[in-house]
Amino acid sequence: MQIKAAVLNGAHQKLVVTNVELDDPKENEVMVKVVASGVCHSDTGPINTERPGLYPTILGHEGAGIVEKVGPNVTDFEVGDHVVVAFASCGKCKFCRAGLPGSCLNWGKLNSGPMYDGTYRLHTEDGQNIAATFGQSSLANHLVTNVRNLVKVDKKFDLRYLSPMGCGYMTGAGTVLHSLKPEINSTIAIIGVGGVGMAALMAAKLLHCQHIIAVDIKSHRLDLAKELGATEVIDASSEDVQAKYREITNGMGLDYAIDTSGDTPAIEMALHSLAIKGTLVTLAAANDAISVRPAADLMGPSHTITGIIEGDSVPQVFIPEMIQLFERNEFPIDKLCKFYTLDQVNEAFADSASGKTIKPIIIMDSDYHA
Repeated sequence: MQIKAAVLNGAHQKLVVTNVELDDPKENEVMVKVVASGVCHSDTGPINTERPGLYPTILGHEGAGIVEKVGPNVTDFEVGDHVVVAFASCGKCKFCRAGLPGSCLNWGKLNSGPMYDGTYRLHTEDGQNIAATFGQSSLANHLVTNVRNLVKVDKKFDLRYLSPMGCGYMTGAGTVLHSLKPEINSTIAIIGVGGVGMAALMAAKLLHCQHIIAVDIKSHRLDLAKELGATEVIDASSEDVQAKYREITNGMGLDYAIDTSGDTPAIEMALHSLAIKGTLVTLAAANDAISVRPAADLMGPSHTITGIIEGDSVPQVFIPEMIQLFERNEFPIDKLCKFYTLDQVNEAFADSASGKTIKPIIIMDSDYHA
């Protein structure tokens, strides 16, 4: 069938909204009419960095919509179901079986290019294959995905707000709730309070951390961070961040630091500001290597530096939990969002990159009403 999608034809190019061909779902797949798709920082990778063999591609990996068709052997979903679409994982490797599908050994194969069976569902009008993103490509008005990507949700919830739960919110909140599990009297710094950082901040508030420090260079994001639970904020554009860390912690240092900025100096500053036994988590790819001194930064103070993918979450478990928190107004993600149409997709990406909008959401179905 013919659908409308935002196609990326090469690095450093604008997305082009055009018609493409979408195949029917195959075994263990469903077709979803997309209601909304969040814009996530991970979408910018193929835009900003040359990825040979990937183009053309359709971005988008925070989809939410309504099941329109089901393929052979699909038993857990039916036409009309409301779903959030998450990342792809094999379900068979040791990490998937240990409840860590974000660390799937087949991640690269399944989340960038063809589908699970090695073939493509998306094609240009002249028949060229189009690479999928995270096994879904949600910047389109329809997508085909494997059932492992899907999370069924109650129809009473507004799909427009739920779409970023498939990646960004799951990454931020899951990092705090599943991986770090900070103690009540602990201090946590969140560097970069975009969508991922705000989700981490709200999760830290749920655990009643003593100090929740939001660090950013945008005053409007820091203002919202205070509203959502930050106990202190640091404007990195005008303040001495490391000195503020020392002041807030009375010289003891940070128990936990989560970097979502990918900024090498910010990461190094957080590392050098950790308390004894402190942990630094990086959630965004830094452009440059960081400097680590094994004796001073790791062995002596017993620091931990780690990266976490998708918040160590199982989407089918954690997304419903986040929805419950949202329903109870304990995870107010609606305060982060701004809606755009598909024709405004490049504006949405620009607003995300500049920090103007914390979580842009592209609305595919203008007739949808929760």
